[in-house]
Amino acid sequence: MSNHIENEQNSLNILEDLIKKARAKGADAADAVRVQGTSTNVSYRLGEIEEIERSDAHDLGLRVLIGKQQAFVSSNDTKEDVLDALVERAITMAKNMPEDQYCGLADSAMLAEKYPELDLYDPTEKTVEELTELAKTTEEAALGVKGITNSEGASASFGHSSIAFATSGGFAGTYSSSSHSVGISVIAGEATGMERDYDYDSQHHFGDLRDPAEIGISAGERTVKNLNPKKMPSAKVPVIFSDRVSASILGHLAGAISGASVSRGTSFLKDKMDQSIFKSGINIVDDPHRIRGAGSKPFDGEGVANDRLNFVEDGRLNCWILNTSSAKQLGLETNGRASRGTTSPPSSSTTNLYMEAGEPSLDELIKDIKSGLYITSLIGFGVNGVTGDYSRGASGFWIENGEITFAVSELTVAGNLVDMFQQLTAANDLKFKFGTNAPSLRIDGMMVAGT
Repeated sequence: MSNHIENEQNSLNILEDLIKKARAKGADAADAVRVQGTSTNVSYRLGEIEEIERSDAHDLGLRVLIGKQQAFVSSNDTKEDVLDALVERAITMAKNMPEDQYCGLADSAMLAEKYPELDLYDPTEKTVEELTELAKTTEEAALGVKGITNSEGASASFGHSSIAFATSGGFAGTYSSSSHSVGISVIAGEATGMERDYDYDSQHHFGDLRDPAEIGISAGERTVKNLNPKKMPSAKVPVIFSDRVSASILGHLAGAISGASVSRGTSFLKDKMDQSIFKSGINIVDDPHRIRGAGSKPFDGEGVANDRLNFVEDGRLNCWILNTSSAKQLGLETNGRASRGTTSPPSSSTTNLYMEAGEPSLDELIKDIKSGLYITSLIGFGVNGVTGDYSRGASGFWIENGEITFAVSELTVAGNLVDMFQQLTAANDLKFKFGTNAPSLRIDGMMVAGT
């Protein structure tokens, strides 16, 4: 998509024309979004290409509002007659929809008048041959690790996408992004003693991607370390969530402070605003303007200006995750966290959500643990959003006398997120890899159920 700038302007022209048509047909307000993307993925296993996938997506969505009634329609065709029919269908649907007292466009005073360049787009395009070589290099490095007996396959991909959004309230904006990724999963051991693990990396810019051989070696070494896991008796012990799984704790927080969950009364944190829900010193940030960030976006899904927010500051809960609709339900204003697809109303979501690094190192968090669990993998989803009760399958390594020792598996860790948040201590090993990131986390007093 080397001509992405021209494509972006063309998309805006289409959306603005579509909105004008909707207004002319009787809509009180309207907004429209267009998503375009192309991607190529190569799957490679045991020296052979398994699959080559090429995807080209072009999707357009229109929302029209008549009073407090709204409707959504979408199409992947931008021909004039198709768009005319799209508008007609949207108007007819809206007139027959039940009223929604909280629907509506964002206040025009909150729309982004200008927005930052976040360096999310790399024009690099990889051929199938180049992607194959990346996957091959990754797999060969993994298979070269002593103890690896099989491969579940390596993959390499790249993609380009652009998003354009316009509203009858006066907003029109667009941005492009790219993605490059490499990953692999391998097996160690034989028969009933087999273990598997993986590693991968994904970046906007190809030059930021980790070396594929390093990814392969890392996957192999992780897998071999998992061999011969022991089963442990049940106990109440300190638990370390490694930085591979610690972001899941933030995911549970995000679900609990979503404006939609709070307004419905289905969040265990619904009455905790302005209260200390973590220890002092814990800060949890959402930053949509992080340069090259995995979840970065220059404006939100309603065209609202977005900026860094501290959801939790010094342990205290500061704000909910809000779009216009959920904010109205709570008697508040949106804080620029709307997310938008082409076929449904805006929802609220985070962008680059992370917990700031603490002061102690991972070794320091572990050194005073006489007996505990270091988690590298979580299984299943056993979290009750209403009560905060937490129960998930886990595997990793046992901690004895301040050191990570042998592999363990078939364990369940349980607690309640209210208590877990209060007992949480963050290490200093924060790395920005994904849209949600956290350092290694220690949580004392969790129930670990084993044999």
